[in-house]
Amino acid sequence: MKKYGFGVDVGGTTCKIGLFETTGVLVEKWEIPTDVSDNGKNILDNVAAALKGKMAEKQIQAQDVQGIGIGIPGPVDAKGDVAVCVNLGWGHVCVAKDLSEKMDGMLVKAGNDANVAALGEMWQGGGKGYEDVVMVTLGTGVGGGIIVGGKVVAGAHGAGGEIGHLTMNPHEAESCGCGRKGCLEQYASATGLVRLAKQALSKEHAATMLDQIPEVTAKDVFDAYKEGDAVAAEVVGKFAAVLGRGLSKISCVVDPQIYVIGGGVSKAGQPLLDAVKKAYQEEAFSSCKVTEFALAILGNDAGMYGCVQLILE
Repeated sequence: MKKYGFGVDVGGTTCKIGLFETTGVLVEKWEIPTDVSDNGKNILDNVAAALKGKMAEKQIQAQDVQGIGIGIPGPVDAKGDVAVCVNLGWGHVCVAKDLSEKMDGMLVKAGNDANVAALGEMWQGGGKGYEDVVMVTLGTGVGGGIIVGGKVVAGAHGAGGEIGHLTMNPHEAESCGCGRKGCLEQYASATGLVRLAKQALSKEHAATMLDQIPEVTAKDVFDAYKEGDAVAAEVVGKFAAVLGRGLSKISCVVDPQIYVIGGGVSKAGQPLLDAVKKAYQEEAFSSCKVTEFALAILGNDAGMYGCVQLILE
């Protein structure tokens, strides 16, 4: 194994880049703007220039670099090709092949951003020490990454881990962002939690500190929950029940050792974990009840870590 590796997490606004030792130590991280002009045709050129510049600055030779892992916000196939990535303006792009050519033949592997974040948490984060991990990202939506035997399950169409679109309520009247109805993320995301809170507040309810807040956020709900607020407890209970049930379904297929919970909602900490784990155990198949739960710890760096782990396989 060579000494260094690069992790590049490409987002719609910035590319987060990390120089790592292949032991898992982050040496340095920085960002460059993501140039989405002209259908993103300059993105890989800019990444290559940034990597070559850092190698020159640190006097790192190509023979000392194991390779480059790159995460993309869209489906990525086993060859490292992207069929389409709306956030970057891309149509079909051979990401791994093209970046390798720009880096003079260096090894490059590409993966979906949520999947590489899961790899990062497995390698050096909340899932360290486990090989069968499901990463659940609770943000504006619900994202996921499934790892079995230390390998990402990307699926035939790159949609493996799209757990936010499990159908949880076939009778739901409102549409999810995907166009379907009753998806997990309509209840278990930050926006889903706020939606449940608004529904609770629109009905006759007990006295609650949430009534004093003009625009309730997910953080407000969990803050009130921690204070013993009855309405917040009802809302968190519904949120946890749906998420726990969704994860229990995943366990019947994947049977992970651990669920790692990340994203903005995970800042609620242990109370969130406890509520979801309790709901999960009430629904889970008997053999799966012992599944562990942990909070993600790498934050926005998880993708960079996971990109490096890609090149160590």
